[in-house]
Amino acid sequence: MIRTSIVRSIGATVGAAALVLVSAVSASAGSMSMHMASLNAKDAALVPAALKNVTWQVATDATYAPDESMKGNTMVGFDVDLMKAVATTLGVKIVENNVTFDNIIVGVQSKKYQVGNSSFTDTKAREKQVNFVDYFKAGEGVYAKATSTAAFTSVQSFCGTSVAVETGTVEQNDAGAIKCTNGKKVTVDSYPTQTEANTAVASGHDAFGFADSQIAGYIASQSKGLFKYVGKPVAVAPYGIAVAKTADGLALAKAIQAAMKTLVANGTYNSILSSYGVTSGALTASQMVLNGATS
Repeated sequence: MIRTSIVRSIGATVGAAALVLVSAVSASAGSMSMHMASLNAKDAALVPAALKNVTWQVATDATYAPDESMKGNTMVGFDVDLMKAVATTLGVKIVENNVTFDNIIVGVQSKKYQVGNSSFTDTKAREKQVNFVDYFKAGEGVYAKATSTAAFTSVQSFCGTSVAVETGTVEQNDAGAIKCTNGKKVTVDSYPTQTEANTAVASGHDAFGFADSQIAGYIASQSKGLFKYVGKPVAVAPYGIAVAKTADGLALAKAIQAAMKTLVANGTYNSILSSYGVTSGALTASQMVLNGATS
């Protein structure tokens, strides 16, 4: 997750039409585009031998709709559907595990999970811990109670207020690094899940919620008038799928990268993003690099 700053183009805000589309997506909507994914023998040959005939454990924090969330007992979201399409392309089986975000990279490092797939911003700091396959881009966005008069023009707008973030996210780091003037400061309250951060804003405990731009927009659109999206996204950066920083991990990253490029070419990638209303964050095949952070 942006859950950093690298300047890449992205839509100024999550558009109202996109939010309506996201609101209308059913649990199976993304899966409807899965028929376009099929085994690609060339890509599958890149999977390291040790991971060819095992079920991959994938770690995802399912509190971050529309990227990943739970609908009943089923995990849904564009990240989830993309990972299923990657698995189909590579001819492997996967199991999704709902894991608190701050524990995912540790789990990948310990080999408890083969893949971390949870809206991770690819940063240089994280690249010291895991390898990333970049596949999407997003900014950081802000939401507040609909009755709030507070405005957001830059992160300096947080000075003198309190901000709710999910623990372990780039938003937590960025909010904590703000240098305020005139004796003001930012109170950063971190919560184990995005759901708890939302509750803190709803209760008035925190003035702002700070999350990835499409997440903040989705939270506002789904709140039945409780929240509003304020300002425009900042700090646009790539998302990466995380794998271990080992020889097999690097080979796995190259296999996932090849599969993603195949999904772009056959239309599955864009179809999945379209079904969740997040095409503004799409990357081209050439932008799907390994460890592409610049900060």
